Amino acid sequence: MDQPTFVLVHGALTDASVWRRVSARLQDAGHAVIAPALPLRRFDSDIAYLRAFLATLPGPLVVVAHSYAGSVVSAPAALTPAVRALVFVTAFQQDAGETAAALNGKFPGSLLTPENLVVRDYPGGAEVYLRPERFAEVYAGDAGARDRKMLAAAQKPFDPVTLEGSFAEAASWHTLPSWAVVSTEDRSIPAEAQRWMAGRAGSTVVEVASSHAVALVHPDVVADVILGATG
Repeated sequence: MDQPTFVLVHGALTDASVWRRVSARLQDAGHAVIAPALPLRRFDSDIAYLRAFLATLPGPLVVVAHSYAGSVVSAPAALTPAVRALVFVTAFQQDAGETAAALNGKFPGSLLTPENLVVRDYPGGAEVYLRPERFAEVYAGDAGARDRKMLAAAQKPFDPVTLEGSFAEAASWHTLPSWAVVSTEDRSIPAEAQRWMAGRAGSTVVEVASSHAVALVHPDVVADVILGATG
């Protein structure tokens, strides 16, 4: 593969800054990196947004998804022909007819439960946050104290309808090579769910003892997996 642009797509509850340490390592190695911001309002609109964004970029592209963004990039309609590979970082690998909500409930262990969430109205819908006092345990237990506080304070909320979205076509990972970083201490998407999804997708898997915030806590591991997707 010619030297690609790495497109780093954040998931729910954090924005593109979750990639800052991974981005620095990729850029220091001489690679082009861009990290768009998903609206997180409707699944279909996130798919359309990412497709439109990717259409502005020359290829080749390696698309990297964290958390909910894995559902988005699994939808073939979200990608352009310039995409050559996918990397799922503690992410959903959704298939036709599935939803992120159902996949997250397939195995026990997720702490994304009602008692840990706050729902606030916004014009046109509702949006979900983690309770600040629960953020560390659910999302970033192994992050530094400053990171945990900053992440909890600067959450990017999601409309819960995004987790109920599905698509009809066979997932993109059926035809594109994929890699998966599995966080074994994840309390948001259970590790067993991550393993199951990566296994059926035939992804090249790297496991790391980390929380859902693996891109911040283990940026070297994540960057190495992304670089490996260029081979």
